[in-house]
Amino acid sequence: MTPLAPVSTSQPLSPERLELRKAAEGFEAFLIRKMLESARASSFAEETPLTGGGMKRFTQMRDEHIADIASSTGAFGFARSIEEQLSQHLHTQKG
Repeated sequence: MTPLAPVSTSQPLSPERLELRKAAEGFEAFLIRKMLESARASSFAEETPLTGGGMKRFTQMRDEHIADIASSTGAFGFARSIEEQLSQHLHTQKG
């Protein structure tokens, strides 16, 4: 999957905008991890030796990896929307 183009490609991004983008992607990753965690919590699978602590840790690491990839590629688009909305406040602060 290829990353989406930046929101504004006409000019280089300011350090503040780059920081905002990183924060928005981090927040999107957090949201995706929570969605995956909630979906997994509704599982009716019973506990077995193969679904113990090691498997739970592996599942958590896999979910974190998926969330990081999805947020950095813009797969869900949360980060792009968050960045676009919050970037309007960056311009008003500079006056």
